[in-house]
Amino acid sequence: QVQLVESGGGLVQPGGSLRLSCAASGRRDSINAMGWYRQAPGNERELVAIITGGASTRYAGSVKGRFTISGDNAKNTVYLQMNSLKPEDTAVYYCNAKVVPRSGVVYDYWGQGTQVTVSS
Repeated sequence: QVQLVESGGGLVQPGGSLRLSCAASGRRDSINAMGWYRQAPGNERELVAIITGGASTRYAGSVKGRFTISGDNAKNTVYLQMNSLKPEDTAVYYCNAKVVPRSGVVYDYWGQGTQVTVSS
């Protein structure tokens, strides 16, 4: 089991910045990748950014160049630095951890979500 706790959401003006944090506990050594997803009202949950154990990263096209995902293995924490925020970035942001045992089945673990609102 993996537990995830997010922090850092809030209200910010367009063009502003926020940094989200996600601390993992439990079977941290079993995590293959961690990432951030977001869900706006009426929309499906979508991938924002993901980082693997080898530190390779992938971003949604809508955030590339504005958001940066990074990890601190010593603190078992993943960060999402969000710059040049736009109103369309408003959503609940969820931390995700993927555990892939030898069977190849992907197990997803989720945090409780943190609200990000971009508005003037």
